Amino acid sequence: MPYDRSMDESLFAKSIDTENGRLTVSIYSYNKGPKKLQITRENKDMNGELRFAKMGRLAKDEIESLLPLIQEAVTNM
Repeated sequence: MPYDRSMDESLFAKSIDTENGRLTVSIYSYNKGPKKLQITRENKDMNGELRFAKMGRLAKDEIESLLPLIQEAVTNM
């Protein structure tokens, strides 16, 4: 069965803005299935617009900023 966006329910989402872009912690449930945590990164391009980027490695300050959001997300799972 192919992915169907209409069956993907966003249950929680919070973002933090960083010097280089934005990090977002979300919880999704697909087709009323188990709740799953997702972390995404958006980097600013040369025009200052946000663009999706591969998560890659996190700096210590990014981790420290994300931890409270992850803990809040876990309480919603």
